[in-house]
Amino acid sequence: MLTISNVTKHYGERRVLDEVSFEVGRGRLTGFVGGNGAGKTTTMRIILGVLGADAGEVSLDGSPLTREGRRRFGYMPEERGLYPKMKVHEQLVYLARLRGMRAGVAAAKADELLERLELHERRDEPIEKLSLGNQQRAQIAAALVHEPEVLVLDEPFSGLDPMAVETVLGVLSERAARGVPVLFSSHQLDVVERLCDDIVVIADGRIRAAGTRDALREANAGSQWELQVGDDAAWVRALAEVDVIEFDGGYVLFEADAHGAQLVLQQAAQRGEVQRFAPRRPTLTEIFREVVQ
Repeated sequence: MLTISNVTKHYGERRVLDEVSFEVGRGRLTGFVGGNGAGKTTTMRIILGVLGADAGEVSLDGSPLTREGRRRFGYMPEERGLYPKMKVHEQLVYLARLRGMRAGVAAAKADELLERLELHERRDEPIEKLSLGNQQRAQIAAALVHEPEVLVLDEPFSGLDPMAVETVLGVLSERAARGVPVLFSSHQLDVVERLCDDIVVIADGRIRAAGTRDALREANAGSQWELQVGDDAAWVRALAEVDVIEFDGGYVLFEADAHGAQLVLQQAAQRGEVQRFAPRRPTLTEIFREVVQ
């Protein structure tokens, strides 16, 4: 498990991280979301040792991270950092060799990744000749080629079309299935909500929410309820205890306190078949807007 404990960072008088704490479990995909300047990249750079923290600690499986421990990490920065004139396959092999892989093993791993990321036909092209989306995939391959034990990816889906996003999601899910902790930031909240096991929300350098996707949605469910019945549900509109938000035949989305919700359920059961009755769980976008205010 990757653990970030009370990490604080200042730039001059400005506190950009304020006692940031969260965990990335082994075999878990953790989405790190926040607006521009929220502190995501700074946190990731401290995890990787690129920046030093003013206070706090980063540990892996209970032991403080050292330079040697960080060699087991795979990191993809938001800014592309590959050599533009170097061929794709050649570059991946070179980077894997820097991490201690033998030449033959490095070449095989590079081929495997390029095939999986649908870049094999571009293996002998220089990076600068690739489209921006293919450059992004090559950057992801560079973070994975040495078989890291931990993955930290800053905006890995930036510039990817929907098909490429699905391809990359598949590759990251495979790594998580092997027990690798995967932390990535993204502005694409729909992707984070669909993919991630856990979500961490940061704003103004502070963690505003953290937990499993379902737990966060449950905790922020509020007072909206969904009812689906077999017949017409227009009768709900006549109840003084509820405020109907959306109505479509047998479906009603309404707002009410617990007493009002139970009243709706009782009347629905008396009138006929209740197909669904549950609190409406908000989307990640709605949770994000709520917690960063």
